[in-house]
Amino acid sequence: MVTVSPHLSRPRIVLCRPSHPGNIGAAARAMKTMGLADLRLVAPEKYPAPEAQWMATNAQDVLQNSKVHANLTEAIADCVAAFALSARPREWSTQVLEVRAAAARAVELNGNVAFVFGNEQAGLTNEEMLACQYLVHIPANPGFTSLNLAQAVQVVAYELFMTSNPETRRFRSEKAATIQDLEGLYGHLERAAVDSEFFDPASNSKLPTRLRRLFSRVPDLEREEVNILRGLLNALQKRKSK
Repeated sequence: MVTVSPHLSRPRIVLCRPSHPGNIGAAARAMKTMGLADLRLVAPEKYPAPEAQWMATNAQDVLQNSKVHANLTEAIADCVAAFALSARPREWSTQVLEVRAAAARAVELNGNVAFVFGNEQAGLTNEEMLACQYLVHIPANPGFTSLNLAQAVQVVAYELFMTSNPETRRFRSEKAATIQDLEGLYGHLERAAVDSEFFDPASNSKLPTRLRRLFSRVPDLEREEVNILRGLLNALQKRKSK
């Protein structure tokens, strides 16, 4: 289940003058995969349209709940901040943020925020850019910086999701190994090393310390992984004792 930070109130995706209804549907799908639902359309060229429904793929509810506005000012009137997406540099005073920093800033704000995307061919007009408080840049190949509209929405939606749900930064299907699990593994490794005559406790060898250092460089060991290693050690010890 997707959760949203209490500081991030209804993050909004605004598409200005989209010309291809398929991009509207694909944007709705991108939003739903990241838990966003507030889609606003500013003067869409062709909408509603079956192409939008086709591309939404189980995100038709986002389309059905979307709102159409005559202009950008109307679409963001109740927002505390609007973030304009553009790959083109602009000479103006609005703050310029990389997309990850923009997502972090949006989460910090107390109130509705909007991420504003321009037309597929021309992008945002100067007037639309000036209606926003931030200019957002998605880092890309300097030789080809243009993203498809729905792809750009997906990047922003992902960054918002990850910023407002930090616990999802690493998907974990298994339980993490506890300190007790790790200490058990270290002890078992040392006993196995002694039993195999690989390690002599009286030798002043730094093997136990080096084993700890080795496993400390393995991030996020799972309990099942520790159990696999200890099962292997048990099997080897039993084989040697025969």
